[in-house]
Amino acid sequence: MWRFRLIPDKTAIPFLKLRRTFFIVSVVLAVASVAVLGGRGLNFGIDFAGGILIEVGTEREADIGQMRSALTGLGLGEIALQEFGSPTEVLIRIERQPGDATAQQAAVATVRDALSANYGDTLNYRRVETVGPKVGAELIQAGIIAVVVSVFLMLVYIWFRFELPFAIGAVIALIHDVVLSLGVFAALGLEFNLPIVAAILLIVGYSMNDTVVVYDRVRENLRKYKTMSLLALLNQSVNETLSRTVITSATTLLALLALLIFGGAVIRDFSFAMIWGVIVGTYSSVFIAGALLLYVQPQRGGQKKAVGQAERVAALEDEAAADAAPRRAAPALPEPDASIAETVAAAEAAEAAGANEEAEATGATQAAPEDGDDEPPPTTGSRRLRRASSARERRRRRRRGKR
Repeated sequence: MWRFRLIPDKTAIPFLKLRRTFFIVSVVLAVASVAVLGGRGLNFGIDFAGGILIEVGTEREADIGQMRSALTGLGLGEIALQEFGSPTEVLIRIERQPGDATAQQAAVATVRDALSANYGDTLNYRRVETVGPKVGAELIQAGIIAVVVSVFLMLVYIWFRFELPFAIGAVIALIHDVVLSLGVFAALGLEFNLPIVAAILLIVGYSMNDTVVVYDRVRENLRKYKTMSLLALLNQSVNETLSRTVITSATTLLALLALLIFGGAVIRDFSFAMIWGVIVGTYSSVFIAGALLLYVQPQRGGQKKAVGQAERVAALEDEAAADAAPRRAAPALPEPDASIAETVAAAEAAEAAGANEEAEATGATQAAPEDGDDEPPPTTGSRRLRRASSARERRRRRRRGKR
């Protein structure tokens, strides 16, 4: 039965032959991202820059689009609205106004007047809070710590799950993904808030998942193809996992595109961050993570073990020990039995004596043989039986000569 396949079962795309080109592209994008981050910086939202939070409740399901239109032309800067808990509750975020607490209170009064003009007394103000710059700075610090700790824990996990060279390659790919994601937000001027920090952490996990799949296949092939060159082995491993990587990324992108199109303005930036992260994570897993192993050189059999070394090294060492073990000597043949040798020698001496006696009796007068006395010697049987029959025949001849 014919089946549609997005990626053929067996591909032989020379990914690693183009590794220098992809390295140059990645380095250029990373340097550009760092330059934009240092020049323009991130457009921090209310969570980090500080601002005003107003939670309101409505008698029926709130029309967030209408409320956003009513607050857009007030000159208060950036205003974000989202459903909070239920369809009848709305959380309004307003950026921090220049000035002291009096300026913040004036902004709250302006928002209330605008909402009252459109909704009258049907609104219920549940909460009004002001987020200061100190809280925003603490949140920035907490976000940085969360990203750094997650990358470090990924390093430890890959170190113990595979080997240290694998962990180095995976962490370099993760840093590449994070830097490019931050650079896109800085270049486009998108709002950077706590949901975007969550998106960055999800990007780290997603990219690491793809990288682990590739590295696991690399480890299997290192144990399977012990004489294959590392370049050919890595290229084969990436091709063998290409179908899984592309299909997983494609299905994830379909869900994220639906969120971007139909999710509204509240999660639009989050959806865009995830889409960009999936694309960058797939790119780094296919073109960067595997190629980095050419330079960090994962250990093979015969080298000193390291923390987190793969099981293949133990298997190679066992085979080497089996080859070096001394082979069992073949058992020596048993010595011939002395009694058998003596018997053979005695039989030969007796035969020689009989031959001499027969020669002496040749000239003597011989009588006619009696009936039944002359029996021909047997021509078959064992050697001992034939010798005994010959001795009896010689004795008969001697008796006939005496007569």
